[in-house]
Amino acid sequence: MKRLLISAVIALIAPAAFAQLPPAPVGDPAHPETVIEFGAPQTVTIQTQEGDVVFEALIADSDEERQRGLMFREALTDNEGMLFNYGEVQTVAMWMRNTLISLDLIYIAPDGEILKIIANAQPHSLRSLASDFPVLGVLEVRGGLTRDVGIRPG
Repeated sequence: MKRLLISAVIALIAPAAFAQLPPAPVGDPAHPETVIEFGAPQTVTIQTQEGDVVFEALIADSDEERQRGLMFREALTDNEGMLFNYGEVQTVAMWMRNTLISLDLIYIAPDGEILKIIANAQPHSLRSLASDFPVLGVLEVRGGLTRDVGIRPG
């Protein structure tokens, strides 16, 4: 009887413990049916010791575009990315809510210097991924790519 009671309590508590944030309403950038129109991709070049690495990046420079980011994308090629342009220098934090793929986050200073990289950010994670420094932007690329092509802070 005691085991049954414990099982019943666990059955009642477990769903609440594993619950995620409620789904966003339609019209919210975090809802999959909300259409967010990004402009044409723009070329972003990162200089490494091994040579230039070139991306065609969507630009997220409005609050709505930054909120959506790469949510619901099922794949990202090695030359694709998204550049979050904040327009002014600030400390920022990202998360991986509704992001289906692993990403590398490249935190960029106003002078273009890479200040920090978070590699292989876990899909769907609600963990805050802070810049730790004031940045002008963040470039998101395929998870593991920064290591593969030699992109490093500095």
